[in-house]
Amino acid sequence: MLLKKTNIEEKLKRLKEKNKSPESILEAVKSILEEDNNLEARIEDTLSNGRANDRNAFDFDLLETEHIYHLDDIKKICIDYRLRFLDSRFFKGKLPYEAITKIKDLEKKHKTELKGFKIIAPSKLFKLENADDPLLFAPIGNGYYYLVHKWGNDLNPFRKLLMWPYKNFGNLIFTVFLVSILATALFPEGVFSNKPNASQAGMIFFFIFKSIAAIVIYYGFAAGKNFNHAIWNSKYFNA
Repeated sequence: MLLKKTNIEEKLKRLKEKNKSPESILEAVKSILEEDNNLEARIEDTLSNGRANDRNAFDFDLLETEHIYHLDDIKKICIDYRLRFLDSRFFKGKLPYEAITKIKDLEKKHKTELKGFKIIAPSKLFKLENADDPLLFAPIGNGYYYLVHKWGNDLNPFRKLLMWPYKNFGNLIFTVFLVSILATALFPEGVFSNKPNASQAGMIFFFIFKSIAAIVIYYGFAAGKNFNHAIWNSKYFNA
């Protein structure tokens, strides 16, 4: 006589029915789901409406060193790549569910409620007041921040180079100078004289330099633009 094979799922089902009624199981699951939904809602509200906060009660022994950054390093990166470092409530992009999950995991591990979230991202991803790679941070204290989550695409590899002229006034003038030299070199010979000379080239360069500088200055004032070091942590669109 062959013995019937043991069906573990059946055994488990019988044990469940013996210990708990279907109604109590559903009630317990409902309670867990509601608690989880309330937790997620609270985190989303903190990210969208939470106010500035300079520290959280992290458990030091559970922090991962590679995720800890100082404000000075964050500032330098923002200036180099023309990014903003602002409170998460200014962020108008959609926060991925993975970010919420990581916040939940961190709060559970560190037994605390995280606040004061900040995000590094290009200006266009923030809801800025008048006057492609976000990173979510939570403050630790004393100028240190903990990287919670990174999402989206990496920045254009040429972004740092493209934003270099906007770092400060000296960089901008130097860029205008180089562009003017290039434009002078491309200027057709013999437009003003059949015998081009150094004096004529100098006059053309001076004219082109003034023209480009005027356009840059006009655009800067008209659009309310400012240099990277002045906007990296500003919530104003025309800062």
